[in-house]
Amino acid sequence: MNTQAPFARMNGLGNEILVIDMRGRNDRVTPEAAIALASGEHTHFDQIMAIHDARLHGTDFRVEILNADGSQAEACGNGTRCVVQALSAETGRMSYTFETRAGIVNAEEHADGTISVDMGKPVFDWDKIPLAEEFHDTSRIELQIGPIDAPILHSPSVASMGNPHAIFWVERDIHDYDIRRFGPLLENHPIFPNRANITIAQVTSPTSIEMWTWERGAGLTKACGSAACATAVSAARTGRTGRKMTVTVPGGPLEIEWRENDHVIMTGPAEWEWSGHVDPATGSWEREGETA
Repeated sequence: MNTQAPFARMNGLGNEILVIDMRGRNDRVTPEAAIALASGEHTHFDQIMAIHDARLHGTDFRVEILNADGSQAEACGNGTRCVVQALSAETGRMSYTFETRAGIVNAEEHADGTISVDMGKPVFDWDKIPLAEEFHDTSRIELQIGPIDAPILHSPSVASMGNPHAIFWVERDIHDYDIRRFGPLLENHPIFPNRANITIAQVTSPTSIEMWTWERGAGLTKACGSAACATAVSAARTGRTGRKMTVTVPGGPLEIEWRENDHVIMTGPAEWEWSGHVDPATGSWEREGETA
């Protein structure tokens, strides 16, 4: 078997993605390869989207998602858009059904180049997010950073979009809060047995939110699709917004709709940057014939 697999460096609103084509192969992208690629100047990424042959009837492909620390992720909306764009450019097809760790994901590219991903149904049950202790109301849990009588961040909404999220609501500009400092502490807080994605969000109108996210296993990113969805549904759930809104992340805007059937639809762009070949076992790679 050829050790090299085709891959593309892409981004979804600045969310750095490597799409690796593992179709026709029996191996997988190793954590060691992911860590090596993440440490590279030209191949640094937020998530790897590894496309494998389908194994479930009714699906087109299976997608394995790796974070920059080599851990596996359940969901990545921005990465899914990149996968759809890459496959559509190859096959001409516009819609796909993927198997992921979070379940079945449907996605479709539109005529204007934007891509919609059905991110599924949000989960609010404390033991399914999961949390380490019981909370009957996960729209606001007891968790804070800072002094007890004057916390800097407190009372986040928590939810799962296939992966766990905590959203801290703030009144001031989101950049007034040092997410680089608080993100790692909160990601690894004991209340989150599987760690969590940490978002700081400000509602700017009944139909708009600004946010940024410290991603579990990836750190601060320009965009996190599942966090945008978790933030949108939590805003609607708590009466801060309606069920259709624009969520602006550092990389740009995403359109989020929480439909009446409980499914969350995320729509946004994807962008191809360059292509090459990579060894899924070691992370060694080539671009335009030159080994990095």
